[in-house]
Amino acid sequence: MSANIFITEDRIEGDEDGPLADTTVAVKDNISTEGVRTTCGSAMLEEYVPPYDATVVSRLKDAGATIVGKANMDEFGMGTTNETSNFGAVDNPAAPGRVPGGSSGGSAAAVAAGEADVALGSDTGGSIRCPAAFCGVVGIKPTYGLVSRYGLVAYANSLEQIGPFANTVEDAAALLDVIAGSDERDATTREPQLEGESYADAATGDVDGLTIGVPTELLEGADEDVVETFWDAIADLEDKGAEYHEVSLPSVEHAVEAYYVIAMSEASSNLARFDGVRYGNSGGYDGNWNEAFSEARKEGFGDEVKRRILLGTYALSAGYHDKYYKKAQDARAWVKQDFDEALSEADVLASPTMPVPPFELGESLEDPLQMYLADANTVPVNLADLPAISVPAGETDGLPVGLQLIGPAFGEERIIQAASALE
Repeated sequence: MSANIFITEDRIEGDEDGPLADTTVAVKDNISTEGVRTTCGSAMLEEYVPPYDATVVSRLKDAGATIVGKANMDEFGMGTTNETSNFGAVDNPAAPGRVPGGSSGGSAAAVAAGEADVALGSDTGGSIRCPAAFCGVVGIKPTYGLVSRYGLVAYANSLEQIGPFANTVEDAAALLDVIAGSDERDATTREPQLEGESYADAATGDVDGLTIGVPTELLEGADEDVVETFWDAIADLEDKGAEYHEVSLPSVEHAVEAYYVIAMSEASSNLARFDGVRYGNSGGYDGNWNEAFSEARKEGFGDEVKRRILLGTYALSAGYHDKYYKKAQDARAWVKQDFDEALSEADVLASPTMPVPPFELGESLEDPLQMYLADANTVPVNLADLPAISVPAGETDGLPVGLQLIGPAFGEERIIQAASALE
């Protein structure tokens, strides 16, 4: 098993014909696959086998894709480095000895290592874009509602989206073409509003006349070499006819704290179902259900998941709901308003995907706050329900650097077109 990329290696054959015939796909292990173990990287679901396929998996099969395994991930999607998995960390194929990014690190690593042609991940606060940047591949976080979440094991319902990884923008867009669209099982979904025939057709590389807004706040505090690589990529886009100007997103100063209050609150609610009765280990029931419940969760959840459940429960508790959760929702509305204003003055917004190069394995495990702050450039996009893509921008000291392009709601074609100009 190369670099610990897969939790379960299994072959799920799709239809003989279709747009993804002869294409291999790695699927993140929080996306349900009928008859194939789906663990969410957790001891709690170590032996769980879903009785149904997620909508995106059904669409992969219908498109002729062959699923080659369930990709390793941070436990229940909670992490930035792919080191909180119960099944061990993934090594970064593009930078051995470094983390692949999280939480969809196994999916990005599968593409980077050639273990799969394309892959599916999920992005709650950057969990597709971060590993795409760290592994030197392309990752798309779609607009909230473009891709069905039916069959995705929930972490934070109002924030997360399933999206594609690939080695090229066109291949990622072609996978998005297959999984996008409304689903009667997910009431938040809608059909794509395409200007052309498909998302893949948008990967023309033509950026002549494109206006790029660069939020100054998303460059502050970033590694100097990362910023230099970012500006080199912007200069490349300028050479191809794009123009850039600086914009301001003052609300992003509070985006990380707002995001973690909302995400942890939703996680504490969603993960309440893992009680040792319906899912997971029993906890050794001896007549006291509360003790059995506590023991099951103590044994089944790792430290990071426990931390987020506790913080989320606290934020939702009586007397603190208005002080924390309501304020975080107010901040979310402010973030969305700032993005709408910035995008009224630019076709796309651009920033480094991650403010730092990939961490060394083990470097951030003792400092959760460092891990949370590393999401500063990605979490605002989820709060605003917007689409974003991470595309390789170059390297610093041999380590991959990603450039993030953000578009208006359901403006995937625009970011795909801009990103393809960097290839």
